[in-house]
Amino acid sequence: MRPIAPSAGPQRFAPAVTTAPDGPPRFSIVTAVYNSPLGAFVETARSVLDQRRADWEWVLVDDGSPDPAVVEVLAELVAVDPRIRAFAREANGGIVAASNDALSEARGEFVALLDHDDVLAPNALKRMAAVLDDDVDYAYSDQDLMADDGELHTPYHKPDWAPERFRHHMYTTHFSVLRRSLVEEVGGFRPGFDGSQDHDLVLRVTERARRVVHVPAILYHWRQVEGSAAADSAAKPYAWDAGVRAVQDHLDRVGIAARVEKGRSPGQYRLVREPDLTTSVSVVIPTIGSGGLTWGRHRRMVVEAVRSVRAHSRHPDLEFVVVYDSPTPPEVLDELRALPGVRLKLVEFTEPFNFSAKCNVGALHASGEVIVFLNDDVEAESQDLLEQLIAPLREAGVGATGPKLLFPSMRIQHAGVSYGSGTISHSYYRRRHPDVPGVHNDLWINREVTALTGACIAVRRAVFEEVGGFSEQLPMNYNDVDLCLKIARSGRRLVWLHDVVLFHFESVTRSSAVAEWEMDFMRARWGDFETVREAHSNNVR
Repeated sequence: MRPIAPSAGPQRFAPAVTTAPDGPPRFSIVTAVYNSPLGAFVETARSVLDQRRADWEWVLVDDGSPDPAVVEVLAELVAVDPRIRAFAREANGGIVAASNDALSEARGEFVALLDHDDVLAPNALKRMAAVLDDDVDYAYSDQDLMADDGELHTPYHKPDWAPERFRHHMYTTHFSVLRRSLVEEVGGFRPGFDGSQDHDLVLRVTERARRVVHVPAILYHWRQVEGSAAADSAAKPYAWDAGVRAVQDHLDRVGIAARVEKGRSPGQYRLVREPDLTTSVSVVIPTIGSGGLTWGRHRRMVVEAVRSVRAHSRHPDLEFVVVYDSPTPPEVLDELRALPGVRLKLVEFTEPFNFSAKCNVGALHASGEVIVFLNDDVEAESQDLLEQLIAPLREAGVGATGPKLLFPSMRIQHAGVSYGSGTISHSYYRRRHPDVPGVHNDLWINREVTALTGACIAVRRAVFEEVGGFSEQLPMNYNDVDLCLKIARSGRRLVWLHDVVLFHFESVTRSSAVAEWEMDFMRARWGDFETVREAHSNNVR
């Protein structure tokens, strides 16, 4: 690799708008260059020179471009600003080799990744610098797409840091800034992961990162050019294969027992965790023994709920704790006792109706290490239902999990709960067909959510007790959201599992009308959802 000397000829670039400070740069922008479309690359360069923050350097490595004009442009850039250094490889080595060469020349505290045909917003480095505290090791921003004619479109307002989502989809993409010492510690970009080299690097960095920060601002314009992933997610099939290997290596390093498969869309993945057959489980079901008409027949809701969950689970250490109101018909209790292969505890609840109190009483009678709170008006659909539902709870950072719930019509009833950005809602994709991909395919992947529905939520007993269980001040609505927000406040994540499925016959047994005082209670405790930012939804500001 040889340095590219500054050009003495005419310049197409004006000097930078700021004066470089003395001392080492805080940011090393690194860019691998190969046969760059010159018009696009000139725009990329101008976006760097126009940065409103001055403490940067730009390290560019040409990877043996056949077009000599590319090196000529690099020589012009070296001449126009002393913070720009460019190098030429003797032969093409691929994106990983060129990127590692650029990293080897970086001197900044942080490395900023920039592709050779994309464009930074003028305030990109300034906004990043504002969040880079001493314990921040990785930061990323929102982005949009740039058409060939320069038109900006399709803004992507990303969720906050979500490790489970990231295993399924490299959603952080651009603009990424990583602490250089940590990048060097993990070995930089790895050969053999071309096309998914960023995903692989960020997986390794975030495994050790002290803190990851999302900057909710569009700081990067990703150009759509022919053959790029921005224009066609299927343009680089080799990258998908590399991504599977990257995620599998990550799971093996952090000790998650799971197999990685290609997902339903290029660039996305599916984790098949080993089912948890060893952690003791208590399924707590509040009921009053109601019946209802579903799929053309009358059913005892709680009896069928227990029967179907037992039939769809093979867990050897499983009990059902049914907390029943005093008016529950005796024949319902008799039917529960008669269910074969069911370890059952029946707990009478004599107080006025309070869903939260019934769940808390059930938890007190439960013996399992994991408690699954379940409505009585559900029916299991997935095999290995409980084993897959509780498997992520073996990971220390996961506080609770929940499944996909479907209406009897096969439409979505639950795919996560939002709190903020103008709403407090269980209506993610409500009544959509379950095969629709969702925004950025987020119905096809596991992902972090702000909250999960109490119709089916799994939580470790120790976590449930640590956060104080369900609030009995919320006897009907939002007790599940409140519980989840308490779990999140403890530093744990709430994970929705797209391929763990139950049917939910919602409102068959009780009205779900929300009172204004319940909304006021949530505002007072958690902030006004009209102004609080919803942190885990795709494309929500």
